[in-house]
Amino acid sequence: MTEHIDTDVHCAPASLEALFPYLDSYWREYVTEANMKLSPTFGGAYPPGAPTSATPESRAAGTFPPDNVEAMRKQVLDRDGLRYAILNCVTSFDISHNPYYENALTRAVNDWLRTEWLDQDDRLRASMVIPTMDTDAAIAEIERLGPDRRFVQVLLPIRGQDVRYGNKRFHPVLAAAARHGLVVGLHAWGRISSSPTPTGFAHTYVEDYLSNSQIVQAHVVSLIAEGVFRDQPELKICLSECGFSWLPSLLWRFDKEWRSVWREVPWMRESPAEYFYRHFRSTTEPAQLPPDDGQLAELIEMMRAPEFLMYASDHPHDHGPGGQRLLGALDADAQAAVRYGNAAAFYRS
Repeated sequence: MTEHIDTDVHCAPASLEALFPYLDSYWREYVTEANMKLSPTFGGAYPPGAPTSATPESRAAGTFPPDNVEAMRKQVLDRDGLRYAILNCVTSFDISHNPYYENALTRAVNDWLRTEWLDQDDRLRASMVIPTMDTDAAIAEIERLGPDRRFVQVLLPIRGQDVRYGNKRFHPVLAAAARHGLVVGLHAWGRISSSPTPTGFAHTYVEDYLSNSQIVQAHVVSLIAEGVFRDQPELKICLSECGFSWLPSLLWRFDKEWRSVWREVPWMRESPAEYFYRHFRSTTEPAQLPPDDGQLAELIEMMRAPEFLMYASDHPHDHGPGGQRLLGALDADAQAAVRYGNAAAFYRS
């Protein structure tokens, strides 16, 4: 099999108690007395019975996502052609509104990743998680772990904020990531108490599931329109598990409106599309594609897929055959770029 880098592989501790070695006595007692539960199963982002939650192979393995490196080796790492896998642990995404607990939890998750995963297999890289309610603590965590080059990304949930990540509140956090050469990964899901749509909460799982692609577009517009890349020209953003087929229509509209109202954003010296393709990449899962092969070829060309997409299995989730169909529609050079080259160039080694 062609050599590849898997840019979105999920792991999670089996319980919050598994993080106790990385929490001090106060927070261990807090978790026990408050009967705190794990995310995302607590929030329902991937209900165990939903078809999207796990592939048949992952269900047969009995634990999804994997909670230890041996299970990860069997399910992902020992596949032919794998060079690196980037671990994304979303346990801290929607678990609390207590900023002090979020600070302690994200630190514990990162230490768990470093000790029980990165130290155990050199094919692993990881995204660090940071608190989103405390900017100073988020920067401190990036500074603490930034020198460890096995951490290649800062992972942020797309839901749960009252402002988008282009807002000035987050500029110091983005600057810290850029300073260390870390990609900022915007990943699907987040706090369940935050409405996932502009008109309120979703009433069915399918609405909630689909809303990730809508939310991430707002972050894309915010990051470009609010001047982030003027101040951080080296910043890189990965859009994980949020789809990508929405891109052409968003950029067509964004480019058009920017030409009309550019005076509101004088710091934008180039078109939105130019900023986008310089600073953003997306993972291949989930791939929502047109059914006709001719239309798929047109979509690949319109969105400049060979330079923009990075392979991801999104293990253990099951989004259907779209990702493999996309790869099959690419020529050999484009496949090599999507499977390996784009990620190798985007992430620090």
